[in-house]
Amino acid sequence: MLYGGIEAGGTKFVCAVGDEHGAIIEQVQFPTTVPVETMQKVIHFFQGFELKAMGLGSFGPFDINSNSPTYGCITTTPKTAWKDYPIVQTLKEAFRVPIGFHTDVNAAALGEATFGAAQGLDSCLYITVGTGIGAGAVVHGKLLQGLSHPEMGHILVRRHPGDLYEGKCPYHRDCLEGLAAGPAIEERWGEKGIELANRQEVWEMEAFYLAQALMQYILILSPKKIILGGGVMKQKQIFPLIHENVKQLLNDYVTFPELSSEIGEYIVSPGLEDRSGIIGSLLLGKQAYQETLR
Repeated sequence: MLYGGIEAGGTKFVCAVGDEHGAIIEQVQFPTTVPVETMQKVIHFFQGFELKAMGLGSFGPFDINSNSPTYGCITTTPKTAWKDYPIVQTLKEAFRVPIGFHTDVNAAALGEATFGAAQGLDSCLYITVGTGIGAGAVVHGKLLQGLSHPEMGHILVRRHPGDLYEGKCPYHRDCLEGLAAGPAIEERWGEKGIELANRQEVWEMEAFYLAQALMQYILILSPKKIILGGGVMKQKQIFPLIHENVKQLLNDYVTFPELSSEIGEYIVSPGLEDRSGIIGSLLLGKQAYQETLR
């Protein structure tokens, strides 16, 4: 039984065909350009397979409210060519199979909860720090959503006392994403993060911002595992700095081994490495198919 998965990112699309166990049979990726060009490549890839269902994990904001006129659309994205684009409807018209969909980070959270670093747990938080910052969560075994999906990358954080950078976010300027995403690092320091690996001050400031966010997520959601992915988090030297900053911020207010002596096993890299989102997207497809059997 084959499922299609699409990880629709702001920088690239990843498309895969796999089975219900998360095993990928074939996979391609290509840059995210304009909708017509990008979706033509998506449709062409999947036309050669007989799929039971498809799953989509998309960049956002993304309308997941089934009562909304823009249900299944990408909405107020900074990628203006994709604003209000009906991506789910486009896929339904092309393939006529059940389609499960959510944000790319919620798909990644599902992948990590099922087969990755949070396997066996009924809650986790997945955060991507890359071109943007986003977070998805599994709570009581289900993806977190309410009025909409979480937009945890746009919370406000205290400024580092030595940071004069104004912030990159076009909506909030110096929210978490505006201060700590990849483009903010590059604009503040004049080089991409990968080229700043040996600059300790870069990663101390980055950890200062990310730890504040994690403290808030811990106090609000109390996840059983926190997984940090995305391009920026490939700089592994940042993890010990985040661990220490989180402990200092919590200041023993919440006392669990996971938040003190075992914090290195609590705030971790993705168990599925770069495959969290695409495997989670396949699982969204599987869920959509199973819903048709009820």
